[in-house]
Amino acid sequence: MLWVLTVQILACTSQGVEAVVRARVGGTAELSCSLTPPTTGATTPNLFPLHVVEWVRLGYNVPILIKFGVYAPRVHPNYKGRVSLTRGASLLVEGLSLEDEGWFECRILLLDRTTDEFRNGTWTFLSITAPPVFIKTPPTFVEVLQGDSLALSCGAHGNPRPTVIWHKDETPIEKHEKMAVLNGTLSLVTVTRETSGMYKCQVSNSEGNLTHTTQLQVKGPPLIIIAPEDTTLNISQDAVLQCQAEAYPSNLTYEWWKQGQNVYHIEYLKTRVKILVDGTLLIPSLVPEDTGNYTCIPTNGLMTSPSASAHLKVKHPARVGRMPRETYLPTGMGGVIFCPVQAEPPMIFVNWTKDGNNLNLDNFPGWLVNAEGSVFIATANDNAVGMYTCTAYNSYGTMGQSEPTKVILQDPPSFSVSPRAEYLQEVGGELVIPCEADGNPSPNITWSKVGPIPRSPYTVLSNGSLLLKPLSKDHQGGWECLATNRVATVGTATVVLVLGTSPHAASSVSVSTGMNQANVSWEPGFDGGYTQKFTVWLVTHLNQTSRGKHEWGSISVPTSKSHLLVTGLLAGTSYQFSVLSQNKLGSGPFSEITSVRTQALPTYPPTVVTSLPTLNPPLFLSANRTLLGIVLQWYPPESQATLLTGYVLQARRDRGQWVILNSAVKTNQSELLVQGLLRDCIYDLRLMSRSNKLLSEPSESVNVNTTGMEMYPVQPGFLEFVPEPLLAGVLGGVCFLFVAIILSLVTACVMSHRRAHRRRKRRDGKDCYLSTFERGMVAGDRHTGLCQELQCCWVLSHYTVSRVYQEWSAAQRTSSQLDTTVGSIEVNMGQHPCGTLSTPCRVHAPANCILSAFQLTAFLFIPSICSFYMCHCLTFSPFPAFSDQPSAFQKTLSPE
Repeated sequence: MLWVLTVQILACTSQGVEAVVRARVGGTAELSCSLTPPTTGATTPNLFPLHVVEWVRLGYNVPILIKFGVYAPRVHPNYKGRVSLTRGASLLVEGLSLEDEGWFECRILLLDRTTDEFRNGTWTFLSITAPPVFIKTPPTFVEVLQGDSLALSCGAHGNPRPTVIWHKDETPIEKHEKMAVLNGTLSLVTVTRETSGMYKCQVSNSEGNLTHTTQLQVKGPPLIIIAPEDTTLNISQDAVLQCQAEAYPSNLTYEWWKQGQNVYHIEYLKTRVKILVDGTLLIPSLVPEDTGNYTCIPTNGLMTSPSASAHLKVKHPARVGRMPRETYLPTGMGGVIFCPVQAEPPMIFVNWTKDGNNLNLDNFPGWLVNAEGSVFIATANDNAVGMYTCTAYNSYGTMGQSEPTKVILQDPPSFSVSPRAEYLQEVGGELVIPCEADGNPSPNITWSKVGPIPRSPYTVLSNGSLLLKPLSKDHQGGWECLATNRVATVGTATVVLVLGTSPHAASSVSVSTGMNQANVSWEPGFDGGYTQKFTVWLVTHLNQTSRGKHEWGSISVPTSKSHLLVTGLLAGTSYQFSVLSQNKLGSGPFSEITSVRTQALPTYPPTVVTSLPTLNPPLFLSANRTLLGIVLQWYPPESQATLLTGYVLQARRDRGQWVILNSAVKTNQSELLVQGLLRDCIYDLRLMSRSNKLLSEPSESVNVNTTGMEMYPVQPGFLEFVPEPLLAGVLGGVCFLFVAIILSLVTACVMSHRRAHRRRKRRDGKDCYLSTFERGMVAGDRHTGLCQELQCCWVLSHYTVSRVYQEWSAAQRTSSQLDTTVGSIEVNMGQHPCGTLSTPCRVHAPANCILSAFQLTAFLFIPSICSFYMCHCLTFSPFPAFSDQPSAFQKTLSPE
């Protein structure tokens, strides 16, 4: 049986805290472990019974050392020759490296024990410290091209882990947008000339520190450190123009240019100039021709070379350049005899001679010497012919007289074929405008457009004609044909009008302002062949103090007007105006913008200065499409003195008028689900801050599209725009008309049917009498009061009344003899007992009924009402006073 002897680690405390043994790389470490005699359960007097010693390392599958009795220990291959036991069971580790760091445990197994006991020792941590050692360093010298990126890597091992710090020219490098250090690597985003220098990588820990230095050189074009300066010298002096540059690599060469030409390629300079090694330009013995701009260009073959310029001014007496041998003047036209003066300081005056004598301008009206010293002749004639010379003077004097020039009078070119004054042509077609000229020598024909050069091509034919093919809108305007020879240049003009296009821009826009109004006027452009109309656009002029988004507004101009009075403007406010022309083919371009300011209000000494509170609009308005609809988000306006009470949401559809969509947005809201939109529409939304009745300027608007958003309703139809009261009235009128037509048709049918029935009875020659039903109704009547009156009324109203008054004559009939035709029954009121009834049954009562029966309502409703009461009186009469004997009227109507 194997038993474990309790192991006591000398470095442990009595509470059993793990021990830590520290050592340095390359040194020796001892992990203590001593044998303690057992205190209980001993069966042998031996203090150290037979046992086995094991040292185990965490992470290893087998012990690193096993020792049994007097036998040689068995050692793990990684520790062979480096570990041994000392002082009993302690482990001695030699030749330490960073890989030896870890957890170790000592175990002692006793081979002679009677009790079942097994205990392990306490773990010990072996900590290995090491000074930094570079494992990665950049080169000691680095070259990089200007503008490129660069990364310098520096890494080191050590325990504790070393830190890496970069220095440039002994200054620690701090992180910024063009330079950063990450995991020991220095990254340069863009290398510039200032990046060059000494870079030092320093690694350190508690055991020591190391330093590595790298020199960085940036290759790039030269940098001019001394530029040439403007110089003024007198003639015959020597000029020295300095130019010095530096660069890496430093293989610099210098070039000097004058007026865009290398000085070594200029005839009067190449034999005199000299460029020194440091870039200085030497020009000895200056002459007037040396005046000009000189440019220094240093180069080293990399990238684009810089340049620096200076102006050299050579002062000298005035002189005249090369005069032409012959000068041609056009007969009858103005001409100029040139004197090419060169003077520094500037010329003071010029003397002219003609044919060897001083030229006296008083003898030649219309002649004068202009500011350049040339002779201007208003009308050339024979007086101008002769030999001329000129002599120029300045404050330094003169360098002599010019060479003579001979003035020859010659006819100017003349047009043999001239273009018409105006051409009208449809757009897209072909237009040829002729222009031919004669002269000696033969003139050259050129064409030019007055104003902007057209973008569309045009061609000048060999005979001088202008070809416009295809004719486009920008060919519209004035064209000039020029004929030029050595004598003169003459021209003729024409106008091309292109039909079938949108109108051209209005011009000469002028605005005269008042306090609250502005009068805008303009010159209309060509209308393109169609009637054009104008729209004036205006906007409040933006400035730095303006907040919110200002939008252009438009005002239509009445037809055929080229001016408009704009009212409702703010006093003392800047506005911008532009005019847009339109015809049936579309809109033309806007005119040039004209900026004006309305007149300010008159100022009076204020008694009380009051300032209206100002509100700022919400900031950063944005819109998002969600499953619930359009959601607006914004930030509240910046802090201000006025207390906000809410926001107002405005919307417009398809660039229409702004309308208020929601005026009750709460102040604490920064997000809103927009309601009230329509599907498949484009909206502009904007917010305004509100403080009671005071509103801010609108925020910037956002554009939203509700295409395909099912949560919004479709656009309403026509009926939805009709007011409900109007719609109800229309529907009621239609229904009433429909019912009236139906009732009229029914009435007409009934009356027609009864007339036919009456005619049929007459043909049969039968006496008119009541039907069996009617007779039974009358026979059943027992009352003599109210029902007798209802009988008469029922009879009179039940049948057609169209023929009640067949004959009425006071002379022929009395009131008791009225013949009343009721339906198909003729009742003679004078022959029946009804004639003796009370007033409702007498003649006057039927007459009143007959007069009211002419109305359509009586025809339709009275018979039914009377029928109902008759049926009630005759059949269901509850009155006990009714007589059981038939009345006289009933007897009269009986078939007997």
